[in-house]
Amino acid sequence: MPLTLAILGGHSSIHTVRWANEMASRGHEVHLISMHPGSEPLARDVFLHNLPIGPPVGYYLNIPRVRRLLRDIKPDLLNTHYAGGYGILGRLSGFHPNLLSVWGADVFAVPDESYLKRRIVMKNIEAADKVASTSWVMKAQTEVLKNPKQPIAVTPFGIDCAVFAPLEKSPRELLRIGTVKIFHSKYGIDTLIEAFAIAVDKGLTNAELVLVGDGPEKENLKRLARRRAVSGFVQFPGWVPHASVPTWLNSFDIYCALSRSDGESFGVAILEASACGLPVLVSDAGGLPEVVRDGETGCVVPRDDPVAAAERILELAHRPDLRTEMGQRGRRHVLESYRWEECADRMEELYRETIANYRSEQRLVAAS
Repeated sequence: MPLTLAILGGHSSIHTVRWANEMASRGHEVHLISMHPGSEPLARDVFLHNLPIGPPVGYYLNIPRVRRLLRDIKPDLLNTHYAGGYGILGRLSGFHPNLLSVWGADVFAVPDESYLKRRIVMKNIEAADKVASTSWVMKAQTEVLKNPKQPIAVTPFGIDCAVFAPLEKSPRELLRIGTVKIFHSKYGIDTLIEAFAIAVDKGLTNAELVLVGDGPEKENLKRLARRRAVSGFVQFPGWVPHASVPTWLNSFDIYCALSRSDGESFGVAILEASACGLPVLVSDAGGLPEVVRDGETGCVVPRDDPVAAAERILELAHRPDLRTEMGQRGRRHVLESYRWEECADRMEELYRETIANYRSEQRLVAAS
């Protein structure tokens, strides 16, 4: 039976948009309520409601508007994305059932910014009828903050394995090591440049490093590449739309993600690379090790340790057979555990379960 769903979150988020589009494709009536404009394409049958006041004050001043929208939409369920800002709107809307999807920084970083922010996040978690996490490590962190009413459900982001799939590579003279990431200090792009430079110093002469993305650290990263005398082998193609990511991934031979942040709640980018048949090199930050079988689909190294990362880069560079084996195992791993369709099935089932549990509780209350 089709549901009417209200999703409260950023239109700017590819993950929020993917959930909305998928549920609409399954015949549900989907309404996305957002104060963050975005370029991610929404399906034609998803209803978009732009809130008039932007963040951060909009998390409070948009409350009357959200309440009116929910009265008009009459959804079966509200799925609030993010335990911080949008979590405030979801809680103060007073709507139930409210399924709160935690994302990462909202439970790892925001609570440490101030006592007030910690209390707000805890209240938002406590008020939700159900909480969902994309990874086990983030589930555990959420429970450290506040145990919700019901056990937290783990609902990973799935991978479209038809889109993220291996393509035949054109012959190249240089081995290509790459990443696709926002250039923020917490993501350890500087560690990757240092590791690449160490590998070059140790004899890696036939490789290049391709850093796809943009962000506040871009100029610092360029200066670091020049200082380490590898700027001639480091490319900065700039930001690319998500639709172009599979093509870029298929141009790499090794994918690296050396984040230093425990806010890495789930390694969706790593799984996308694995689905494309790439060996992956990741740090032990947050949920990244959760999606890598160390020594089988890729390698896990300590965060902020460019020497350890350089050793793994050299090993993979000198062993094309190992790169091929890890890439093949990585794709099988994604097909077995992280197919988009199966992860979407889990979320749809959680929607129905949350609605059923809430209605059952209401009947018990009415009967008492």
